[in-house]
Amino acid sequence: MLTLIFSFLFSLTSALAGPVRIKDLVDFDGVRGNDLVGYGLVVGLDGSGDGLRNAPFTEDIMTNILERLGVNVTGEQFRPKNVAAVLVTATLPPFARTGGQIDVTVSAIGDAKSLMGGTLVMTPMNAADGQIYAVAQGTIIVGGAVAEGDAGQVTRGVPTAGVIPSGGRIEREIDFELTSLSNLRLALRDADFTTAGRIERAINRNFGRTVAVMQDSGTVMLDVPSTRMASVAHALGRIENIEVEPERRARVVVDQRSGTIVLGDEVRISRVAVSQGNLTLRIQEAPIVVQPNPLAEGETVIVPRTNAALDEEAGIGLADVPNGTSLSEVISGLNALGVSPRDMIDILKSIKAAGALHAEFVVR
Repeated sequence: MLTLIFSFLFSLTSALAGPVRIKDLVDFDGVRGNDLVGYGLVVGLDGSGDGLRNAPFTEDIMTNILERLGVNVTGEQFRPKNVAAVLVTATLPPFARTGGQIDVTVSAIGDAKSLMGGTLVMTPMNAADGQIYAVAQGTIIVGGAVAEGDAGQVTRGVPTAGVIPSGGRIEREIDFELTSLSNLRLALRDADFTTAGRIERAINRNFGRTVAVMQDSGTVMLDVPSTRMASVAHALGRIENIEVEPERRARVVVDQRSGTIVLGDEVRISRVAVSQGNLTLRIQEAPIVVQPNPLAEGETVIVPRTNAALDEEAGIGLADVPNGTSLSEVISGLNALGVSPRDMIDILKSIKAAGALHAEFVVR
């Protein structure tokens, strides 16, 4: 099974190796989304809303909304269970225009048990500058469910959070004049001098002249007038589909919770000897019930009995892992150990500590 897992990983990395579009490697300076947040009220819940005694802020926002609608509730005492206070979040995409629609996420902040079937009342959404850029409203789609009885409760997923597809309407646009830029930075998502140099050469080769200059491992500067394109958008449309083969760092990523191991194609292992074995401790409780004879005086007694055993598996002894010149040779050397993926994680840690694993070791 382990051999099949690593053979699949090797085939996957071999298939993925090759040129990648520049748009998948960089972010264009200024072309980004903006986070929005709002505080609103969900109504129409089936008794699963906030307990207003424990969440007074829900009562405050409900009072404010009703008063804006002309309903005077000053001094009234009401404790409905079909409302819930929520935070509404969304991302305003780049170049979004007034009247466009965006998806919003709704999350309860009180003690509501579920938002299923609820409707979000019109909620203004602010950006970091405090200005309102969108308004959200609509019926919430919840991915979780909750079932409750007198003596227990079963919850599937997260019923206190949901989404409203196209539930936000854009009311204000972000001021960003792309056409006024004379220089534009291409920011690499994974900074690397080799990759940045390849992007620079690929762009200049495509235009037949010097229009891009590498500034550092994470930035390539584009001289927009030198591209002789009709606009900045035309230049970016031409650049983003140019293919470049990125340089990747040698990296080993392990997930201790699931036992997943991922090795990059650049991983190298120096010659090293590895020994692996398991120590197993087994403890089993087998109490014995002792009862008095029929018609005899006495009471039933439970006598504890414990069986303990300590087993040490023979393991594999010392195994020689040769110098790894490619991922396939590394996999072959590791598979020769014949251990499980979880044991493999400990072995890789030990090889890294011995200085024989030449790669970045990432543990999640």
